Amino acid sequence: MESVIKVDKVVKKFGADIALSNVSIEFERGKIYGIIGRNGSGKTVLFKTIIGFLKPTSGRVFVGGKEIGRDTDFADNIGIIIETPGFLSSYNGYKNLEYLASIKNIIGKEEIKKSMERVGLDPDSKKKVGKYSLGMRQRLGIAQAIMENPDILILDEPMNGLDNQGVEDVREILLNLKDEGKSIILASHNKEDIEVLCDEVYGMDHGKLTAAMER
Repeated sequence: MESVIKVDKVVKKFGADIALSNVSIEFERGKIYGIIGRNGSGKTVLFKTIIGFLKPTSGRVFVGGKEIGRDTDFADNIGIIIETPGFLSSYNGYKNLEYLASIKNIIGKEEIKKSMERVGLDPDSKKKVGKYSLGMRQRLGIAQAIMENPDILILDEPMNGLDNQGVEDVREILLNLKDEGKSIILASHNKEDIEVLCDEVYGMDHGKLTAAMER
């Protein structure tokens, strides 16, 4: 299988604290990977280092064959949810996505509307995001992550705030995206999400990545 992300002996330190300790892993196309671990174990730091939001203290990260920080500052062709998605509370969901889409300017109104409909949101709703429930914000975050049809999705606790139906909907979306050949890296506290969705599961503890559990 084709490797789309390669993390090679990455160390990330914040002063004397070691957030990532010699992490090496490769992610292949068309698979869903689960990363499990307690808060502070290093999952979010790993995700931010892959994307390019954080620079490794040592080691290298390659996404789509490009070295992050050398060939490109940030990984492109990645959809992300990291921590609680941040949106402009005085705008409706569609306006928020339209604003974010204008940064790269590679999609139009139809793609934005389809991404909202895919996660169960009405693109024509005038409801401001400030009035959204946590679950609705999370759905909008997933719509934002998928709207530009990226090859890779990095999702940190994407089920946060969703009710049972929302969880089922998002699981179905992620499995469909996998079938389309997307690579998905998922952090979740929910064992059932990991069991239902993931092809391979890794553990993180104190910045160290433990061996995969094949599914």
